[in-house]
Amino acid sequence: MPVWTLLLAGVTLALYFLLPDLGLRSLRTVLGFSLFLQVFYLTGHYLANWPFPTPLVFLQIIVVVGLGVGLGVLFSRFWPLPPNPGFERIMRTLILAIPALGLGIGLQLILQGNQATQALYLIFALAAWLGSGRIVRET
Repeated sequence: MPVWTLLLAGVTLALYFLLPDLGLRSLRTVLGFSLFLQVFYLTGHYLANWPFPTPLVFLQIIVVVGLGVGLGVLFSRFWPLPPNPGFERIMRTLILAIPALGLGIGLQLILQGNQATQALYLIFALAAWLGSGRIVRET
């Protein structure tokens, strides 16, 4: 499991260094959302008796959030966010979120196996949705 985490961490770092759309703003989103999730899981350990998150779990959270935000930014590059709320935004969200859940389940199985302690698939889909609001279409 740690081999896949380190391999995906390297891929994530390469994506953020090589792709111009994944700039400082996206990196701030990744770090902020990861920090929130880490505090959430630490609080869950002390208040709800969840398993204590190890440094490997923290790295997995950062990797999953980084890949999710990257997917969202690349998706918004191909289909920018419409300027006005409406049916197009709903369809755009569904077209992004449903495959992101499937990819997130695959990531969770690769990173944590069948004994998962965190909901990495939901984290991935939420991060993809948060990243998809980066590019807004001009009309």
